[in-house]
Amino acid sequence: MTVPPQEYTTEELALAANFPAASRDEWREAALAVLRKSGAEPDDPEEALATTTYDGVRLLPLYDASDSPGEQGIPGAKPHTRGGRPLPGWDIRQHHAVADPEAVLADLENGVSSVWLTLSPGGITPADLPRVLNGVYLDLAPVVLDAGADTRAAAEALFAIAGGGGVSGNLGADPLGLAARTGDASEAAVARHTATAAELAARCVDAFPGLRALTVDATPYHDAGGSDAEELGCSIATGVAYLRALTDTGLSVEQALGQLEFRYSATADQFATIAKLRAARRMWDRVAEASGAGAGRGAAQRQHAVTSSAMMTVRDPWVNMLRTTLACFAAGVGGADAVTVQPFDACLGLPDGFARRIARNTQSLLQMEAHVSRVADPAGGSWYVERRTDDLARAAWAWFQEIEAAGGMARALRTGLVETRLGETWARRRRDIARRRAPITGVSEFPNIGEKPVVRAAAPAVSEGGLPRVRYAQDFEELRDLADARPERPSVFLATIGPVAAHTARATFAANLFQAGGLATPSAGPGTDPAAIAEGFARSGSPVACLCASDRLYGEHAAEVAAALRAAGARYVWLAGKGEHEGVDGNLYAGCDALGVLRTTFDHLGVSR
Repeated sequence: MTVPPQEYTTEELALAANFPAASRDEWREAALAVLRKSGAEPDDPEEALATTTYDGVRLLPLYDASDSPGEQGIPGAKPHTRGGRPLPGWDIRQHHAVADPEAVLADLENGVSSVWLTLSPGGITPADLPRVLNGVYLDLAPVVLDAGADTRAAAEALFAIAGGGGVSGNLGADPLGLAARTGDASEAAVARHTATAAELAARCVDAFPGLRALTVDATPYHDAGGSDAEELGCSIATGVAYLRALTDTGLSVEQALGQLEFRYSATADQFATIAKLRAARRMWDRVAEASGAGAGRGAAQRQHAVTSSAMMTVRDPWVNMLRTTLACFAAGVGGADAVTVQPFDACLGLPDGFARRIARNTQSLLQMEAHVSRVADPAGGSWYVERRTDDLARAAWAWFQEIEAAGGMARALRTGLVETRLGETWARRRRDIARRRAPITGVSEFPNIGEKPVVRAAAPAVSEGGLPRVRYAQDFEELRDLADARPERPSVFLATIGPVAAHTARATFAANLFQAGGLATPSAGPGTDPAAIAEGFARSGSPVACLCASDRLYGEHAAEVAAALRAAGARYVWLAGKGEHEGVDGNLYAGCDALGVLRTTFDHLGVSR
């Protein structure tokens, strides 16, 4: 039986029909009532619930039309905040660091649309390029090079492979990025590499219109622990330096703009990544406008987003699949022209075939099944995203102006201005990680101390001597390594007091914290008998104990149990929760310095650091 289609009137489908209109003031009253029930008495509930990013951008709990920064244009048009092209979709770009032509072809045959080759003495060399690219249709699959000091040799090899045929991609010349990675920011070195980049750009304009010569790689600033605004400001300052160099050698502003591609890190903080890519295009559009470029699409910033190396973990690396999926989604929604998803085992060494397949399929699933690539700027119009984009752009522009006032990006690298600023941000981020205000799943939260390590072959060495390369999980993972290296896993005895219902919450919290350092957490059974608890402690063989119970039971039994533990040989006694009790040496609680707790515990366990 055929059912005739139902027809509806506009009134029947009215948005939020039958719901009374709500105002911001009503929300504030409701939020204030909830906060007061928790014991707080804030004057402004929005400020009480707001957070601040490392760039000083305030993130409010509620946004409405009054927070909108104004008209942002349309995708493909100035100011390019909403996208550098009118149509959605992005290039799936896979990264390779070793000369493995079979892997390159396998990627291209299974969903990848371009390849990114990092050249190094221990990996791919310019001489390897003919073999690595054998069978690759260069007129269909763009090739992006990252050769550092060997950029000229790599470019010549690619020119020779292309012959007179079409080739697209990027030669990857990045004099200032090379200086940031290696530490050689001397005037002579930067001038030499900049001259090479300018020559290659002129050659691309004349003979290889599908090729760009320069990459503005902002990932070294992210990998050093920098914030989003710092990454953006450094990239714009670098792009301005390259624009000056290219126009000084005779290229027009439009030609020079067409020779640049920008590379940014994408993280699992999806809204931060979306705002960063949108802000980057807006800032670069302002630079292009100030440089005299026309309003055409050629002035739009071309972006290559790469899932963050800093957010990846060695421990429980399978969780990296979730991190990179979120980052890839954010990069696509943010309007990146090309996206590289790093394999989940990238920080362990050379990714295997399974990891590379998962990396490329992450993008294919998001594009083909989740249809993320079918909508241009899906975040556009969100008051939160628009305001965050605007606030981030302003913070990043202030940092860019500071770099320019200091003499430009090359001088800012030489004088240490950039490294100092990034180091200050990393120190703040590191403190938040230590206190688990920025939790890392599988490492600082929900660790699995029984996991089997994932082992990979060593990857080619990376450039050293420049900005540091950090990973957010490194401090916790260092302690895990020390614990794992012991003949017998060190432990902390959980002295649980009272019935299971009274101590489970704090025992679980304490176990999670200590296991983040690789420590085992044997525990006592339910009960309040100090002698029985001390007997269990003695059997555990640990010299450190942690009391776990409710506040009421602490008041009744903490001092007595602590004394029994001391008599049984305890060197240090922790208490899960706040409050001072006789015989207790320290407290652990939500927001405490978890790394400090672990390091103190390691000292009393006799595990050298």
